[in-house]
Amino acid sequence: MLGIVTEITVRLLPKPETVKLVMAVFDDVRKAGEAVASVIQAGIIPAGMEMMDKITIHAVEDFVHAGYDLEGAAILLCESDGTAEEVADEIERIRTILQASGATRISLAQDEAERQRFWAGRKAAFPAAGRVSPDYYCMDGTIPRKHLAHVLEQIEQLSAEYGLRCMNVFHAGDGNLHPLILYDANQPGELQKAEAFGARILEICIEAGGSLTGEHGVGIEKLNQMCLQFNDTERNRFHAIKAAFDPQSLLNPGKAIPELHRCAEFGAMHIHRGAEKFPEIPRF
Repeated sequence: MLGIVTEITVRLLPKPETVKLVMAVFDDVRKAGEAVASVIQAGIIPAGMEMMDKITIHAVEDFVHAGYDLEGAAILLCESDGTAEEVADEIERIRTILQASGATRISLAQDEAERQRFWAGRKAAFPAAGRVSPDYYCMDGTIPRKHLAHVLEQIEQLSAEYGLRCMNVFHAGDGNLHPLILYDANQPGELQKAEAFGARILEICIEAGGSLTGEHGVGIEKLNQMCLQFNDTERNRFHAIKAAFDPQSLLNPGKAIPELHRCAEFGAMHIHRGAEKFPEIPRF
């Protein structure tokens, strides 16, 4: 885990001739999740596709006044860029799919100011969370887009189970989830509940065929879940590659790749879906 940059080669892209943004409102989170999958299945790769659930919509609207529909259960932002002809065609296809997916309202940003205002809400999701909760725990997991609706329903169930609110905001276009678990560290036990809640979200991502991280990395926070995503052979290979570049283990020791004994201990103690292995054995 060491990189020394000696040279960077970049490719300059021309600024898009035209950029258009569509905002769709849904009365059900599942419908919004299925709309994302339908857009991708149609062979459309938007320049940007972001989604927010109801609690996030309310938090950011109070903060930036973006003009969001507070009655919606979810909002989906889809952006297209390119030539005027390409954008016009793609936006029309996206609108047709969103309508067929059950959108209750579809708005096309009328000018650059409105486009920037629609995006401002999504970009302000994290600071908005800080206005509605003393603390929040940001997760980062990636799932196949076709499972988006199902995973969101599971997160909602976990929210009720742990008694903690969760703001769901994410890069819908690539299935990268960023649930923000809201808690109060001054309340005994809430931090531990938030961490357990977050761990279950990561496990759900793995169960759905996804990954522990899309962009935030592993560090030490996700070491236990690395034991679930990768087997012993894979983890041994990771360690061998690291040893080739860092034989004395001086660079971030104990991070990113769990030792085999840690995974053995985690496997023995792991409670899966509320069922503990060998419950008759005393735990100390």
